Amino acid sequence: MFKKIKDAIIGKALRPQDQDLAHNMSLIAFFAWVGLGADGLSSSCYGPEEAYLALGAGHTHLSIFVAIATALTVFVISASYSQIIELFPNGGGGYLVASRLLSPNVGMVSGCALLIDYLLTIAISLASGTDALFSFIPVEYQGFKLSFCVGSLLLLMILNMRGVKETIMPLVPVFLVFIVTHLIMIVYAIYMHINNFPSLVTTTQTEIHQTYHQLGVWGMLFLILRAYSLGAGTFTGIEAVSNGLPILREPRVKTGKRTMVYMSVSLAFTVLGLMLAYLIYDVGAQPGKTLNAVLFETVSNQWGAGGHAFVYLSLLSEAFILFVAAQSGFLGGPRVLANMAIDRWFPTKFAALSDRLVTQKGVLLMGIAALVTIVATNASVKYLVVLYSINVFITFSLSQLGMVKHWWAVRAEVKDWLKRFLINGVSLVLTTFILIAVVILKFHEGGWVTMVVTGSLIALAVVIKRHYLQTAKQLRRLNNLVQAAYVSTQDGDQPAVKPQLDPNSKTAVLVVNGFNGLGLHTLFNVVRLFGKEFKNFVFIQVGVIDAGNYKGGDDVKNLHLKVNTDIERYVRFMNEQGCFAESLTLTGTDVIDEVEKISPSLLQRFPGVVFFGGQVVFEKETLLTRWLHNYTVFSLQRRLYNYGIPFMVMPIRV
Repeated sequence: MFKKIKDAIIGKALRPQDQDLAHNMSLIAFFAWVGLGADGLSSSCYGPEEAYLALGAGHTHLSIFVAIATALTVFVISASYSQIIELFPNGGGGYLVASRLLSPNVGMVSGCALLIDYLLTIAISLASGTDALFSFIPVEYQGFKLSFCVGSLLLLMILNMRGVKETIMPLVPVFLVFIVTHLIMIVYAIYMHINNFPSLVTTTQTEIHQTYHQLGVWGMLFLILRAYSLGAGTFTGIEAVSNGLPILREPRVKTGKRTMVYMSVSLAFTVLGLMLAYLIYDVGAQPGKTLNAVLFETVSNQWGAGGHAFVYLSLLSEAFILFVAAQSGFLGGPRVLANMAIDRWFPTKFAALSDRLVTQKGVLLMGIAALVTIVATNASVKYLVVLYSINVFITFSLSQLGMVKHWWAVRAEVKDWLKRFLINGVSLVLTTFILIAVVILKFHEGGWVTMVVTGSLIALAVVIKRHYLQTAKQLRRLNNLVQAAYVSTQDGDQPAVKPQLDPNSKTAVLVVNGFNGLGLHTLFNVVRLFGKEFKNFVFIQVGVIDAGNYKGGDDVKNLHLKVNTDIERYVRFMNEQGCFAESLTLTGTDVIDEVEKISPSLLQRFPGVVFFGGQVVFEKETLLTRWLHNYTVFSLQRRLYNYGIPFMVMPIRV
């Protein structure tokens, strides 16, 4: 019953061995634009407004400079990330770029900052979308806002556990409505006033002179830069494409760069168009309404009933695209978490894939963390926006610094290194300036909370990494077993007469995870404790498909070949000892499920079968050791007991 419910909600298991599966699950540039680009595009719902209002009354004509600077920054950052896509064709988010081009520790800082940013992306997008939707609903229903926000979060979690493509497809119509309505509104607003542009230029010049006399050159420049910095939320989400490269359709580099073009052009056009329209219509803040709402109502004022309908449709599309934007947090966050888990900064379980080939534990963690954030802040956009946009510029700056260092290091080898160096260099200057400005402007308003949370996550990552390194150091003593056994397992060292199978003799089945000290320690303990009791040995190894090694059917084949090479060494070693041995090589996302599938057939072939597995035992068992290490053998032991199969756990003390 549980399996049927799970299949109905999350979907049936997929076969990673299917050659066409990765292709069918991957995203073409258009769908990637929807899933990964919505975060950037949705920022046009609040980024331009923050920048415009920051200028204050009497200085709104300076917004033209802010708008141009913002649009140019979008193109510069996008161009710099297109270069990152070329250099990291298998995925180059802020974590991987900083880790490989600067240092693993710097990469860890970048990754932690990015995780908090993705978490806040989910929270603020859902909170903003909920606010926008409830602005159409009578006041007596405002008390349900938090419940609606939480419900939307749970729905997105379920959709993401089903798979990327299944999450994005229902969101495409909403995304297209947003694009079309805003394109019509911006083009119409500018076209209707195109004849007034000369007077607009004259008025702008007059206001610039007035501001110059009031504030001076530096005061005017400070005002423009302050507005530019406070609108920095506009740039969030640009990094998502390079981070999500593994889910894009082959050729990934071409698809990623095309997605970047779609994102940058649509975002720059929308931001520039909206701020120009604010200026043309002299839009001002009104209680309970966004600037976009005021603008759309003003523009469509003479359209009659159709105009009102168009405004409602446009504003509803803004509300829903914010929900779409939350999706980028669910796509990017688990991906960063998986990459960091592979490098042992976080528990390795976060790199595991579910039977839907989704990093399900990462999705759950991001969802639960976003839920806590939403409830703790009561889904307050006003508070969340203060926490937002600081961390993404930490990642931006570190990524650009790494790229600048890289181009300088390879300047003798790359023909057009100077152009590439300048693109990332300019992006480094811009993102670093914005980072410093945003931290200063937002720190005392509550931005310090983000810094504390990020610092705590960095400290946790350091503790986890240190534990894994200490454990690896303690396990190195077992490598002597590998060296001793390796000599006997070279290709061609087969015994003159291969031992024959005696199915009536007792059979030891060992579950191993590679030809290593752990597996050999388990094997030698079986021989030491039971002597010649077991005549037959069967070695089982499951090649675990995780976020680090799955890109498609060819990767599964390569994994299978590697696992087969490892396990055959056990067979040759036991053959030399005069024992019959054979191997079973499996690939899948879950060791327990794969071993369970073949256990009944093994029981039928070998009536006297006994399963063995090794388990690392620490001198002091703590909450940390239980959290960071899997206890697969105990779970497998309980599962096989249901078939009446004995399973012995061999302890390995470290």
